[in-house]
Amino acid sequence: MSTTNLLHVDASILGSNSVSRRLTADVVEKLAKTDPGLRVIRRDLAAIPIPHLTGRTFAASQSGDAPGDPALQADLALGCEVLDEFLAADVVVLGLGLYNFGIPSQLKAWVDRIAIAGKTFAYTDKGPVGLAGGKRVIVVVARGGFYGAGSPSASFEHGESYLRSVFAFFGITDLEVVVAEGLAVGPESRAAGIAHAEAKIAALGTSRERVLEPA
Repeated sequence: MSTTNLLHVDASILGSNSVSRRLTADVVEKLAKTDPGLRVIRRDLAAIPIPHLTGRTFAASQSGDAPGDPALQADLALGCEVLDEFLAADVVVLGLGLYNFGIPSQLKAWVDRIAIAGKTFAYTDKGPVGLAGGKRVIVVVARGGFYGAGSPSASFEHGESYLRSVFAFFGITDLEVVVAEGLAVGPESRAAGIAHAEAKIAALGTSRERVLEPA
């Protein structure tokens, strides 16, 4: 039996009150039921934050040299671990809560550790080329208001759109996006938003299949 590696990433700071966490767990549970060979790696960016990238870490990663500095060596090792998790994943399930119109800073720190030239993308004489294509990426988005296409607040949405751009840069252009929005508008809106997302999760293909629909 072949093994499918699934990387489950959450970034919400809301713990058990987080809708994005609840829904990513539902996605992973659904995929696990249909694939006995699924191997899940968990990365909780709120419980165990990844340090934000610093100039010293970046310089050391470029030179490959961090002599006599245990803290810097540990930071570099963590960056390699995070990158290796992503590269090894066949499926990525990523929870995104829209924070102040963008992604949580914890999630940005993770992106900075996987956006590595020569690993997930390369610059060529014909422009940048993604090196991480072929992965299935499912992004679960939780939004307090309404930011979908055509809504009055659509121009304020810089979470889902940012991740679509980042993953496209890595060569992953066919994201599957599950959206629960209107969560802070009122109880009925919250229930409807979650129900909409749960219906879309129920319609997802197995870990080896994709259902591509507009978000």
